[in-house]
Amino acid sequence: MDLDKLKAMNGFLIHRGPDGEGYYSNTDSGATVGSGGTRFEPALLHGHLRPAVGLAHRRLAIIDLATGDQPMPNEDGTVWVVFNGEIYNFQELRRELERLGHAFRTRSDTEVIVHGWEQWGEKAVERFRGMFAFALWDERRQVLYMARDRVGKKPLYYVLGKNRLLFASELKAIVQAFDDLPRVIDLTALDAYLTYGYVPSPHTIFEHVRKLEPAQWAMCTATDFRVHTYWRLRMDDAVRNAPEGELAEELRALFDEAVRLRLISDVPLGAFLSGGVDSSAVVASMAVQNPGDKVKTCSIGFHEKSYNELTFARLVARRYETDHEEFVVKPDALAIMDRMVWHLDEPFADASALPTWYVSRMARQSVTVALSGDGGDETFAGYVQRYAMGRLEDGLRRKLPDFVRRNVFKPLGALYPRLEGAPRPLRLKRFFQNLSLSLEEAYCRDMAFYFQPEDKVRLYRPELKKQLETSRPQDVLLRHFKDCPSRDPVTRAQYVDIKTYLPEDILVKVDRMAMAHSLEVRAPILDHHVLEWAARLASSYKLNGRVSKYIFKKMNEARLPSDVLYRKKHGFTVPLARWLRTDLRSMAEETLFSKDSGLAEYFQMETVRRLWNAHLTGRQDHGTPLWGLIVFEKWRRIYLEERSQGR
Repeated sequence: MDLDKLKAMNGFLIHRGPDGEGYYSNTDSGATVGSGGTRFEPALLHGHLRPAVGLAHRRLAIIDLATGDQPMPNEDGTVWVVFNGEIYNFQELRRELERLGHAFRTRSDTEVIVHGWEQWGEKAVERFRGMFAFALWDERRQVLYMARDRVGKKPLYYVLGKNRLLFASELKAIVQAFDDLPRVIDLTALDAYLTYGYVPSPHTIFEHVRKLEPAQWAMCTATDFRVHTYWRLRMDDAVRNAPEGELAEELRALFDEAVRLRLISDVPLGAFLSGGVDSSAVVASMAVQNPGDKVKTCSIGFHEKSYNELTFARLVARRYETDHEEFVVKPDALAIMDRMVWHLDEPFADASALPTWYVSRMARQSVTVALSGDGGDETFAGYVQRYAMGRLEDGLRRKLPDFVRRNVFKPLGALYPRLEGAPRPLRLKRFFQNLSLSLEEAYCRDMAFYFQPEDKVRLYRPELKKQLETSRPQDVLLRHFKDCPSRDPVTRAQYVDIKTYLPEDILVKVDRMAMAHSLEVRAPILDHHVLEWAARLASSYKLNGRVSKYIFKKMNEARLPSDVLYRKKHGFTVPLARWLRTDLRSMAEETLFSKDSGLAEYFQMETVRRLWNAHLTGRQDHGTPLWGLIVFEKWRRIYLEERSQGR
């Protein structure tokens, strides 16, 4: 394959880097592939057989606008790298590498990866503080090395076939550029999607494509491909206790440092401001550390009062005199849904992708980089209903005999009516069901936002049920429970959220919706120094009674209004249930039930119709599972029928 194939792959990533493109090939034999890629068919050079390698890159210029182009080599052109993201401590690493004798020719953070590899090899990634996915070719060692950041802010897809490795930042760059790759749905991935609303790593929706997981690197040679986890978040029972004031001061210093590092940019920079604690804390830190500069802030709201947080965003914007802009999302905003689905690559049912699309579009009109509050809920136990109820249930579970839990509460859970719209404490069906299960099993049910196992029995066609007899979506979550030695129920749930829900849902949503508008989003709370510090605290410093993010809020009391800090938590959600009954009704019915719908291949449509009719009458809220089906059908049409060449 030649340069045309590299350019085809790169063309599907232009939104990630509109400011330039670059290519590298180690052979003129025409065997180059990639965005990058490696073909392990021998090419003859200087009498030796070696792999043919091609790398391609789309650049979003943020640091070192003049000389930061990629692919970037070392001094003699024997090491080349393509890199998506930022290394925030690159200046410190550069000084260390220069003392060790390395000569730099740019001011770019990318060059630190090249020289870091030369100095420390595969362990270099352990020194990087940032968000990244990169691939590096070492001509001397004949090694291709790929790595992904610790929490999974930046994506990396790959296909490992016979004598060929393809990889890219997005799935579309692989499957839409290579017609010889079969688009066969991985049914276990579909089953997981219909459980959690996303396809968990390392799987993708296609059988032959994989994702490198967060905190992993992969090493590929002509004879071997191996994957290694280079970082694990330690969350055990050896927790740290100290005076509350001391902890708040430590956290403030760490947090401000994380924000300061993310302000390094050669292009305009701003922030998302939702009105919640996390984004407000980021904006406050930005303003305090740069009192002479107005922070550019962007907020999203809704006409529906119960979903609208603009009032609280304005409190923070006024306090810090930010350059503030707002956008109100209406149901007609879903006219961009097909574009949104295309950018997301895989079926992805979190409807908050919609406001994320619009806040990213608004921010990009004036800045290239935006800071966000992502990660606060997972790091500091912000999901108060779920974490508090999980703690309560676990306390009761430990006191009740197993016989009572299995033989009393399990039947009660089966008999009790489902009350989806009720507050969590009143949803006794779930409460009874959870008491009959282990902590880990109950967590898996809580996270199954779309379809529970008993729902799938009625939803799946008999053929699909048979093919999925051994499918266990919960195993994706349970394997992470095994890695967490803590016995504390809140800590255990946090750990699994950080390993699954955060990278597979929250960070996918932010990366794809922001990159759709060529906007880089940086998340200070997810700095691994902040994560590691918070992981060592007892859960009572995070969820204190029913006060979530306790120490984080204490740290911010001098900076933020109490109305922002201590109001009831409000998720970044959309009024989906009402919209499906009104403004989106015709779109939903066409997607689900038209003759063009392919859902009948997988699902029993009489079950889908019953869900839809029950939702329309208002008797039950099936907005979430119906949305999951709508998104899957939209995705199926785009990726399996249209094979779109770009959006």
